[in-house]
Formats: sequence, C-alpha cells, structure tokens
Amino acid sequence: MEISDTWARLGIPNGHRYEVCNKPQTYRSPTAPQLERSVMTQIETNTLASDRDGIARAANVLRAGGLVGFPTETVYGLGADARNDRAVAAIFAAKGRPSFNPLIVHVADLNVAEALCDFSPEALALAQAFWPGALTLVLPLRADSGIAPLVTAGLDTLAVRAPDHPIAQALLRDFDGPIAAPSANLSGRISPTVAAHVIAGLNGRIDAVVDGGACGVGVESTIVGCDGTPTLLRAGGVPREAIAACLGGVLIDGPVGGTLTAPGQMVSHYAPQGSVRLNATNVEQGEVLLGFGHVDAALNLSPSSDLVEAATNLFAMLHQLDAMGAVRIAVSPVPDHGLGAAINDRLRRAAAPRD
Repeated sequence: MEISDTWARLGIPNGHRYEVCNKPQTYRSPTAPQLERSVMTQIETNTLASDRDGIARAANVLRAGGLVGFPTETVYGLGADARNDRAVAAIFAAKGRPSFNPLIVHVADLNVAEALCDFSPEALALAQAFWPGALTLVLPLRADSGIAPLVTAGLDTLAVRAPDHPIAQALLRDFDGPIAAPSANLSGRISPTVAAHVIAGLNGRIDAVVDGGACGVGVESTIVGCDGTPTLLRAGGVPREAIAACLGGVLIDGPVGGTLTAPGQMVSHYAPQGSVRLNATNVEQGEVLLGFGHVDAALNLSPSSDLVEAATNLFAMLHQLDAMGAVRIAVSPVPDHGLGAAINDRLRRAAAPRD
C-alpha cells in the first residue's frame, strides 16, 4: 500500500500546510502528502507515574489508538501502535513531522523483531551484541509484519530496536506489540530527555507521558542499515568503533543528503531557537557559550571533557539555552570519536540552515 492511500483513507488532502520550527511548510507529493497541524483538536495530556498502574494506563492508551510519551535510555519517545494507521498518522500530526521521514519501531526483544524483519547474519550479530540498547537496525520488512505503511514512509525496510530501559520494557510487554516512537518533540526541535521537555513541546497534542526521570544516554540511538553491507546511517549511543569491532571491521558510512532511508537524517534537526556556531574557540558579542572541557562558559557539557557526560547533558542544555532566551549560541569543539561523533552529528544538524 502506498503512503498516499493511507492518507487518503484518513481524509487528508495533498498540499496541506503546517509548521516546522515555526516556519510554514508545504510538501506536495503524490506519495507523501502532509497533515496540517490545525486539524488537530486540543486534548488533555496526562502525566502518568512510572509504577505498575501508570504503565497499565499508558498501554491502554496505546491500545485505544492514542499517543504516549515514554522514557528510553536515549531520549523520550512518542509512542503509538505501529500497526494502527490512524495512530501512526497522529504521530506525524502531533510532531508536524514530514511523512517522508520514517519512524523507529520499538520492540521488547529479538524474537519480536524477527517476526517483523528479515535478519542477515551481520544484523543478528549486532542485535545479540547490543540489544537491548541504543542501536537501531534498518532491515528488510516482512510482508506479513502488519506494520502501518506510514511507519516506513513507503520503504521496504523497517528501523527497529529493543530499548534498554525498564519503563520502556515494561510498557512494551504490557502493550504486547510493536510501538512506533520517534523522539517526543516538535519536528526539528531539541529532543527531550525529561518528561517536562515533552510537556513543554507537546502538551495538548498527545494523550499522556510517563514520567520516568532523566534519560541516561542523552542522545538518540545509532542507526545501522543491514539491507546489504552494514552501513552507518546515524551516529548515536553505541559508538561506531564498537559496531565495527563486532562486525570485524565491515562497516561503511552512509551517504550524506539525498533520499531519507532512516530516521534522524534530515539536514536541519535537533535545533534550538537560537542560531548555532560550532567549533568556537572564542565568544563573539551577543553569543552564549555552550562549552566543553576547561573553558569559561555559561553552560558546560563536561568540564572534565567526559564524552559520556557531554552526551547525557547535550539536549538538556540546549533546552536550558532556549529557556535563557539565547539568540546566538557558540559551541566549543568536541572530539569526534566515540560518543563525540554522535554529539557532533546532532550539533551539525542543530546548526544547519532552517529554511
């Protein structure tokens, strides 16, 4: 089924307008029409505890076709039943997300993933080594998967991972099915690492958020394409070096730009309100410095130059800069190895032109 078929059945015409980062957007494509945000009805967004009752309530919302924000070890996800066309369409509406941008499906374990996708030996080795964990695999979609067409943006592959977070795992097992879940923020904006970030961006647009405290990793999952030679499509919570070692060094880098083949590949993404200047060794007039290492900065990702600490703090500090009203942001150089590669990837996208 084409994406356009799904949108047509939902009564959404081509050519609709909506906003990304407060900028009007129109996407006109016979296979990727957009949903205008204004068609959404304001709803009450409930904050749920992360206890057994809260998890059960969240699972019931998903069964009813609703949207739930929930914590993972990377960032908070915005979850919907990955098999429900209308529920998945509601994700795109709530986030203002282009429907040509595929979603990650979260599963409880490898057994569930194998019912959705075909695993090559390399993909199986990666799943066994890093799941549950911050690694997403892009795999050939099984014809009998039951996954809604909007999840894959019309592609014949599926991005899937098993999260390493007790609340996410409890929700997946109570719901007993695949959950499509991009980051729980407006499209193109800073990813959320606490429940308050989710509420700030999506209050009135989603049904509930499970408050599970702060996320431990702080940047999204690494994405590896396994439909052919293993390909790094997005740097993330599992360092490239660890993935390459698991594969015996057989890992190539994906193309920059062009057709989106996995989530998180849009050039402008993860953006704060202010402009961003990277690799700053000085602070210009009117700038606020987001530092790294031994520098005098308004906010410092890690004064001790710890990349793990820096990754954990990245999105939270970008949110703080928004709260401070920072119009121009300078960012200290961050080493481009290990988790530094993921940090720099997010910073480059945050600094990219937004028109």
